[in-house]
Amino acid sequence: MRALLAFFTVLPVKGPGYSLEDAAHKAYLLPLVGLLTGLPGAALLLLAFAMPPGVAATLAFGAVLLAAGLHHTDGVMDVGDALMVRGSPARRREVLKDDRIGAGAAGGLFIVYAPPLAALVALADASPVVAALALLAGEVVARSAMLLLLVFGRPAEESSSSAYFARSLKGGRRRGLALVLALVLPLLAALPLGVPALLLAVAAPTVTALFALVVAKRAFGGISGDGAGATGELARAVLLVALSVQLAVVNG
Repeated sequence: MRALLAFFTVLPVKGPGYSLEDAAHKAYLLPLVGLLTGLPGAALLLLAFAMPPGVAATLAFGAVLLAAGLHHTDGVMDVGDALMVRGSPARRREVLKDDRIGAGAAGGLFIVYAPPLAALVALADASPVVAALALLAGEVVARSAMLLLLVFGRPAEESSSSAYFARSLKGGRRRGLALVLALVLPLLAALPLGVPALLLAVAAPTVTALFALVVAKRAFGGISGDGAGATGELARAVLLVALSVQLAVVNG
């Protein structure tokens, strides 16, 4: 677990230097990382009792992104740029590794982050506590979607960081644990939000991971580390937007 935290967060982790292989060995615990990255944001959302909900939601959303070291945000930008390229999967994979930032990156950030932030503002305006629980569930859902992608996906390149994780999850006890945790932990995280939220918490990572698998195969020839990160960010967005729609329907 320490290796996962060292790789996927900026949280201070004591111990020896951990390798990518160390993190991959415990990849099935990835949804638990979401609980830890979500706590700072959930706490900040409670400030909506004393400040404008939009301010609290923005601070909270920024906190969860920073807790992950903006690692997955970089994946969103890279995938956004690569998807804008016309050409072969190999050409798109080259763009994934390119440090330059294009219009696709800006578009990716807007699409993946603007709607869930607006949804979080709406949730915080209705109830800061509900918004905090929703963001915490969103972080678990994000990591569960990533885990599902790594379980079922095939890396486009063996040099990709995703290859280490995919190999560790192909068969055996780890694969089974990964599937259980990826489906059960979102349910537990969404339990305080009610029955409709439970359905959304299972659907969001599952549908997002399936969508990402299809896109990754067609556009890149397989999954990648950037793709996994972008998948998680998209899954969070799907859940938060869906919860805000549910809120609007109930209050409408």
